[in-house]
Amino acid sequence: MTDRLLSQDALADLADVAATGRWVRSGPLRLHVLDYGGDGVPLLVLPGITSPAISMDFVARELTDLVRPVVVDLRGRGLSDAARSYTLADYADDAEAVVTGLGLHRPILLGHSLGARIAAVVAARPNARIRGSVLVDPPMSGPGRGPYPTTLEMFRDQLRQARRGTDAEEVARSWPRWSRRERELRARWLASCDAEGIDATHRGFETEDFFATWPSVPAPTTLVYGADSPVVTADGAAEAAATNPGATLVEIPDAGHMVFWDAPDRACAAIRDLLGSQRA
Repeated sequence: MTDRLLSQDALADLADVAATGRWVRSGPLRLHVLDYGGDGVPLLVLPGITSPAISMDFVARELTDLVRPVVVDLRGRGLSDAARSYTLADYADDAEAVVTGLGLHRPILLGHSLGARIAAVVAARPNARIRGSVLVDPPMSGPGRGPYPTTLEMFRDQLRQARRGTDAEEVARSWPRWSRRERELRARWLASCDAEGIDATHRGFETEDFFATWPSVPAPTTLVYGADSPVVTADGAAEAAATNPGATLVEIPDAGHMVFWDAPDRACAAIRDLLGSQRA
């Protein structure tokens, strides 16, 4: 899309990332991923609605001694192509294309927010060749349920800010708990997101029901959620436990929906523990 922006400063951020940029085709789309390499079990990392792959670098760095993180620029984000369609099925097809294109043998899936929804769809598909999945604070909104707590207009406002130019200080007004590096990356990379991709995905949060897929996600799977998250509430966590009794639920204290950004030490420690049990 012509309204997507990526500055020279943003591209220069990649020089500080200890990963190799790789490209995969999903149908007509070119998808970009950050591959952290190594001989470990592949970990396919699927970010959220407005999170290009580089935004998950601080998580991937903490895991390279355990696994081989491969972080995806979802369609319409970062360096990946924009698309005409942004359904969960589309995103799941892209994830499978990355697995096939890079020859990832039985990866573990790690998704945050939108990425958690994508991971659930991939894991629940027949003949999914994965070791396990970790779903971090998946949106539980959907038909007949409450709305997603962040409105579409809030996302649009943040995107407009990024496109006219913003900085870490302005980002801090929305995300005061984030580290300066993560706020700087947000300021430089949010403008790479396709506006229609955000709009369509947000509509999906209201029309595509997480609980239509979640009961079919096989073990081992873990649902990680922030204790203070408005997205995975106490009622939502209870429903998740009841509808998929084979799953493990892990609550991260003092974290909202942006679990890794709100409580990075606790969240990364929890993920390390979970990966240790799923790598076999």
